[in-house]
Amino acid sequence: MPVENSSSSGSRQAKQKRKSHSLSIRRTNSTEQDRSGLQRELLEGQDSKLPRSLRTNLLDLFNQIEREFENLYLENIELRREIESLNDRLTADGQAGEGADLAKGALKTKASHSTSQLSQKLKTTYKASTSKIVSSFKATTSRAVCQLVKEYVGHRDGIWDLSATRAQPVVLGTASADHTAMLWSIETGKCLLKYLGHQGSVNSIKFHPSEQMALTASGDQTAHIWRYMVQLPTPQPVADTTTPCEDDVDSSDKDDADADAEGPNDCPSVRVPTTTLRSHQGVVIAADWLVGGKQVVTASWDRAANLYDVETSELVHSLTGHDQELTHCCTHPNQRLVVTSSRDTTFRLWDFRDPSIHSVNVFQGHTDTVTSAVFTVGDNVVSGSDDRTVKVWDLKNMRSPIATIRTDSAVNRISVSVNQKIIALPHDNRQVRLFDMSGVRLARLPRSNRQGHRRMVCCSAWCEDNTACNLFTCGFDRQAIGWNINIPALLQEK
Repeated sequence: MPVENSSSSGSRQAKQKRKSHSLSIRRTNSTEQDRSGLQRELLEGQDSKLPRSLRTNLLDLFNQIEREFENLYLENIELRREIESLNDRLTADGQAGEGADLAKGALKTKASHSTSQLSQKLKTTYKASTSKIVSSFKATTSRAVCQLVKEYVGHRDGIWDLSATRAQPVVLGTASADHTAMLWSIETGKCLLKYLGHQGSVNSIKFHPSEQMALTASGDQTAHIWRYMVQLPTPQPVADTTTPCEDDVDSSDKDDADADAEGPNDCPSVRVPTTTLRSHQGVVIAADWLVGGKQVVTASWDRAANLYDVETSELVHSLTGHDQELTHCCTHPNQRLVVTSSRDTTFRLWDFRDPSIHSVNVFQGHTDTVTSAVFTVGDNVVSGSDDRTVKVWDLKNMRSPIATIRTDSAVNRISVSVNQKIIALPHDNRQVRLFDMSGVRLARLPRSNRQGHRRMVCCSAWCEDNTACNLFTCGFDRQAIGWNINIPALLQEK
């Protein structure tokens, strides 16, 4: 009976092992394909609001990431085998322990370097994949709908608030922590007038609906009403500073030379108010005119909001009920309604339409400080909070919000455009984002080393009647910025 020699036996075993390994590879590939197909079927079968092409793209990208991790894991195993093999070889050759340690350390260094390269490659691949995912959510055609037009520089400290006049001439007003308020030419960026009547930080500025009068609130526990007269300079040609809305270049935290510049010294100033409103026991954080301009409302850190008569400067009503400091107040443009927001996570709606009844409604829709709540021309209230959400409410049914916007940073004093109802969100993280009333994100204003805010953005204000700048923002980088938002193009991309 023929006997199989050892060499032929070893050859047969090697062939069987290769054949088994080949079958294993085929089985593994088949399993991965089946699993990928199964995952695709499951994903496509799920009730998702994402388009089918986007879901397929997401699945492919995540499969690529998984394969990269698998490759890294297999190469790590191979490197460990090489280390063990080298250690066995050194031991068999009788190498000294020190030499073995040195060789082992050298190989570990090599393995670590290789693993680091693989890890870096994986990170690059993952970053590129996620960038594709993010870019796929918004079309890249919205490249010129947001333009930085003018920067208003001159305050010596952060700017808390800003607004544009409702009557002619149309100018921009800013309220700053440097104890001053300034009026600016929107087209030229020149300071037209400086108000020096407050002894503390100026926290708010609002203009009378028909007369050349301004209302400012201050940390000196007062609110001032003062008259102004300005003459607009000859407008200069506006330079083209088109910048993409989705500019992802991060900005530097350093202060530019213009941010430290001295305030304008050649503009006229007003030092004495027409009317001083005194009755608060704490910082007056905000103030606004009621419809008609005959009464004003103020909000204070003493947890109360006060209603004053402008002509007599007398206190008409004290609106109490908030448990903590107030942060903002706003009046309805057409009705005698007031909304106040507070650090107690609530905002309150005060109704003065019936002179004999002054009703109040409390709304608890946030989990942190409500930084602002504003009316729209219609029957909506929009509230923003430090809980990183903005909520849209219907005045006819305030039980729950009709839309919720979730962001990645605390939201400060928001504003809503009158005609198109676009919400401008200023953030602590220096971003300014635009949303519609249904919560759909429309754009993000550009921010880079050359343009945009370099500190927290405190407030936004729309001025749709102005052809040069229809949106203004201000922040703690001591500047206000005028933007031109191409609203038709913005809504067309929606």
